[in-house]
Amino acid sequence: MGFKVTVEDSKCVQANAFIQEALFHEFVMKEDQITFKINLTVLLECLTIFGGTPGESTSLKMCYAGYGCPLILVLEEDGVLTDCSIKTLEPDEILDFNFCSTNVINKIIMKSECLKEAFSELDMSSDILQFLMSPDSPHFRLSTFGNAGSTHSDFPKESDMMESFQCTQTQTNRYKISLLKPSVKALALSTRVSIRTDNRGFLSLQFMIKNEDGQVCFVEFYCAPDEDVDEGPEP
Repeated sequence: MGFKVTVEDSKCVQANAFIQEALFHEFVMKEDQITFKINLTVLLECLTIFGGTPGESTSLKMCYAGYGCPLILVLEEDGVLTDCSIKTLEPDEILDFNFCSTNVINKIIMKSECLKEAFSELDMSSDILQFLMSPDSPHFRLSTFGNAGSTHSDFPKESDMMESFQCTQTQTNRYKISLLKPSVKALALSTRVSIRTDNRGFLSLQFMIKNEDGQVCFVEFYCAPDEDVDEGPEP
C-alpha cells in the first residue's frame, strides 16, 4: 500500500511519484484503491502555506471521505494549525505509455551526482536534449544544440559513477527540454537514477530519493521522443 501521484503534460510526458506506506506515521485506508483528481497548483499552494520557514518542520494530515468529497489537508507548524479543503474531480484516464521491460533496448543506472552536474552545464537555450546510448564509445552522451552551438557531456561505461550499464544497440533519441525540465527537481533530491529507452525511443527516468531516516521513495518520468524537431548538427 502507499500513495501515488500522477501528473501529465501534453500527452507527451508523465510523472509518477510513489510514496510507500512506511513513510507515513499513520496510513489508514478502508478500500483497496481510491482514485481522484485535484488541481496541482492549488495543492502546492496549500502545502507551502507556511512558507517553508528554515528550521521549522511542518506536519501534514490528509483526509478523504470518499467519492465526491473534498481532500482535506491539516497542516501544523510550531503549534499553529491550518486546514485546507480541495475540490476533487472525476479522474481522467491515465495515459498508458506501454513501457514494457521486454521492449527496453538500453538501460543505465548511475549516481545522480554526475547527472546533476551535466544538466547544469547543458545549454538550456536548446529546444531539445539528445540522448545517445551505445555499447561502443562514448557509451552515454547528452547533447544540446543551442544558440552557442553544440554541447556534449559524455559518460563512459567504465566511470565510477556508472553502477549498471546494459546497452544492446546504439540508439539516439531527442526529447523536448521543456518536457524534461520538471524532472530536474526530482534529480536534485535523488541519489541514483535509472535511465531506460525502449524500441520506440520512449524514455524512462526513475529517481531514487532517500529521506533523512534513510527511507526510500521513487519518482518516475516517461517522455515520448520528439519526432518533429529539425535535424541539428550530429555529434
